[in-house]
Amino acid sequence: MPLTLEPADMTDSILRVNNLTIGFRVGEHTQYVVNNVSFSLKQGEMFALVGESGSGKSVSAMAITKLLPLRSTVYGSDSEILFNEENLLNKSPAELRSIRGNQIGMIFQEPLTALNPLHTVQQQIAEMLWIHRGMKGKAALARVIELLELVGIPNPTSKLKSYPHELSGGQRQRVMIAMSLANEPDILIADEPTTALDVTLQKQVLELLSDLQQRLSMTVLLITHDLGVVRRYAHRVGVMSSGSLVEVNDTQQLFTAPEHEYTKALLAAEPSGSPVQVAGEPETLLKVEDLKVWFPIQRGVFKSVVGHVKAVDGISFSLNKGTTTGIVGESGSGKTSLVQALLKLSIGEGTVAMSGTDILSLNSRQLRPLRKKMQIVFQDPFASLSPRMSVAEIIAEGLEIHEQLSKQEVNERVVQALEDVGLDGSFRHRFPHEFSGGQRQRIAIARALILRPDLIVLDEPTSALDRSIQCQVLDLLRLLQYKYKFSYLFISHDLKVVKSISHQILVMKDGKVVESGDTHSLFSDPQSDYTKELINSAFD
Repeated sequence: MPLTLEPADMTDSILRVNNLTIGFRVGEHTQYVVNNVSFSLKQGEMFALVGESGSGKSVSAMAITKLLPLRSTVYGSDSEILFNEENLLNKSPAELRSIRGNQIGMIFQEPLTALNPLHTVQQQIAEMLWIHRGMKGKAALARVIELLELVGIPNPTSKLKSYPHELSGGQRQRVMIAMSLANEPDILIADEPTTALDVTLQKQVLELLSDLQQRLSMTVLLITHDLGVVRRYAHRVGVMSSGSLVEVNDTQQLFTAPEHEYTKALLAAEPSGSPVQVAGEPETLLKVEDLKVWFPIQRGVFKSVVGHVKAVDGISFSLNKGTTTGIVGESGSGKTSLVQALLKLSIGEGTVAMSGTDILSLNSRQLRPLRKKMQIVFQDPFASLSPRMSVAEIIAEGLEIHEQLSKQEVNERVVQALEDVGLDGSFRHRFPHEFSGGQRQRIAIARALILRPDLIVLDEPTSALDRSIQCQVLDLLRLLQYKYKFSYLFISHDLKVVKSISHQILVMKDGKVVESGDTHSLFSDPQSDYTKELINSAFD
């Protein structure tokens, strides 16, 4: 049964959600995704709403300011969202516009998609001030600079004319926070504000939110699936499962004595295990020597080269067959530029020897047979899987390019690939939108493994997944590595994940490897101050 707070606990509440039920019309039917949820937000607290994908936590948060589609959303007849003792569900669109961004602010999960790519930082923050306060000109400019300073943007005047794509992930998230704070809201809703950020930036953003919440006596509703974040920063926690609120408790009480079985299962879902054991002395699959990826900086009418951005600056390492090398570092450290050069998806200089063949010296025709031996799994499976292709077409695409097989043989290989990743072969007739995030990532892995490659590059494959789904995907990757002797390059900002699957680790900063070594030695006795900082941020 869903839990509710006792009336005595609600006396100092700034917002109360009572019996919230939400459904979406699909044709003549209504599918209910939130069922009789009740909770309150107290003045000046951080309340965390946690649960797996599909549990209803983001939908519940979006309902507070009625950001869900008006035509297809159905609310329960006795549902209430009381703010200043007025039911927001009964407000008109015009009334809600005066509340959104003014009294209730919101930080969205992915700032690059939430920010307007055509407007500068100054324009986007100033727009909030103009709409709700009529502030413009010098007064608005001064307030924009003040807000950027408040959220810790260094040299804020230099960022006023910047566009979102010119900022790092952490800076974009800070700009989103500045926009949300522009009108000093009473409530700030933060929907997965740190999911795509590395551990040090996560810590900076969350400490910033916690500090602002205390300094401004602001109420924060934090939506997250990261229980480590909840434990460090939230005052109270609500746990959602399958559209119902199954437990509400003080943070310390919830972590020390959880009441509901689902809460206990969530708390137990931490990345664990160890890398796959390798028998004997493994052969070297990949040897990288003095790899550089430099991007020219051009200025003037004639675009003269005045310098270079050294995304990858003289990196050397080797990867053995059947092993995993984890690559960690903050955003902008060069992780993705490194693997793109390794796969010759971008231009690099140096030596990248795959089974003794230098990839960088090959032209497109010569490289094509080697493509079969190198596959990649991207961070966001929904973006990397074509919505117009069935699962069978997506997985079989590589086979059609690299091998000459009959339709029957292709079908058998597709079914086998799906079964290898723990999915039913009948799923091959469906489309990506019909699957959960974890299932889509399994499909992306199936697409990579169907060619039986020697090397699979995993670019943040678990960062957008819940902890329980992360554990499932990591177990799957270890099983596949044991079965097929794949070698993995595993990019991640989550050190707990990297530790559980990697045989060795490269720590990158500013295009260079600052420390490398076997996983046990690096975690037990890190030598670099930067590595120590990363580990402390992840495990404190």
